[in-house]
Amino acid sequence: MAVAAMLAVQLASALSVPVIEQVGPGGTAWLRMCFGVVFLWMIARPAIRSLTRGDVPALLALGTVTGFMTLFFLAAVERIPLGTAVAIEFLGPLAVAGLMGKSRKALLWPALALVGVVLLTEPWQGEVDLAGVGFALAAGTCWGLYNILTQHVGDRFAGISGLSLTIPVAAIATLPVGLPQVLDGEFTWWVLPAAAGIALITPVIAFGLEMLALRRMTHTAFGTLLSIEPAFGILIGLLVLAQTPTLMQLLGIAIVIAAGAAAQRGGTRATDPIVTTGQGGAPPGAPTP
Repeated sequence: MAVAAMLAVQLASALSVPVIEQVGPGGTAWLRMCFGVVFLWMIARPAIRSLTRGDVPALLALGTVTGFMTLFFLAAVERIPLGTAVAIEFLGPLAVAGLMGKSRKALLWPALALVGVVLLTEPWQGEVDLAGVGFALAAGTCWGLYNILTQHVGDRFAGISGLSLTIPVAAIATLPVGLPQVLDGEFTWWVLPAAAGIALITPVIAFGLEMLALRRMTHTAFGTLLSIEPAFGILIGLLVLAQTPTLMQLLGIAIVIAAGAAAQRGGTRATDPIVTTGQGGAPPGAPTP
C-alpha cells in the first residue's frame, strides 16, 4: 500500500503540471482538495457525530498540513524538476526520523541526504531556483508533520473515515491562496475534469493507502519505504515530463535514498492500533456498508 501510494503521489504531481500552467500551484492544490472532498464523501460517510473535542485539534492540524504540503510541493514542481523537488522535500520526514531516533547519531543521515540534495541542485552551475528549493523545503516540513499526524488520526478512525474529515479542512485552508489563482488564471474547459481525475489519484487513493499503511507500520519502517520516493520522482519525471537527470543528479538521488534507508530501523508496529471510531460512527469491528 505504501509503495502504491508513493507512485500515485508522484504521478499526480506530474499530471498536475499542465493544470498549474493554467491556474497556478495554489489553484491546482485547492481544486484537488475540493474534488477530493466530493469523492471521499461519496465513498466514506464522515463520522462527524462520534467526534470528541480531543479529535478536533489533530484533524484540523492534519488537514492544514495536508493542504499546504500539496500547495508548497506543486509550487516547487512549477520551478524545479520533479525528482529534485521530491529529494529536497524528503529532508523533512528524514529529519523527523533522525530526531525521533534513539541515538543522536541518527542526525548524521539527514546531513548525508543534504549532501545528495546539493549534488541534485548543482549550485556550482549558478542556476539554482532558490524559490523552488524553498517551496520544496516548506513542503518537506509539512511532510514530516503529516506522517506523524496521519498515524495518530489513522489509529483513531477506521478505514478512510479520518481522511474524509481532514481533506475538507485542507480545502478550506488552501482556499485563500487557491481561489484567487483560479479566478485570475487562464481557466479552460479541461481544467476541472483534469483536476478531478488527479484528485482521485491524490488525495483519495494515495492518502487513503498511506493512512491504512501507517496503521500497520512504525514511523521508521514507513520512512524506510519513503526513502525510495525520490527515485520514483525521477522515474515519473522522466516518463511523464521528459525530465532527464544528469549523472551527478543520479548520484545525488542515490545518496538521498541510501541516507533514508540507513536512518530507519524497525518493522511492523509492536501492537495493533486501537481504533475507537468506525466508519460512519460504527463501533470498531462492526460491519460497515
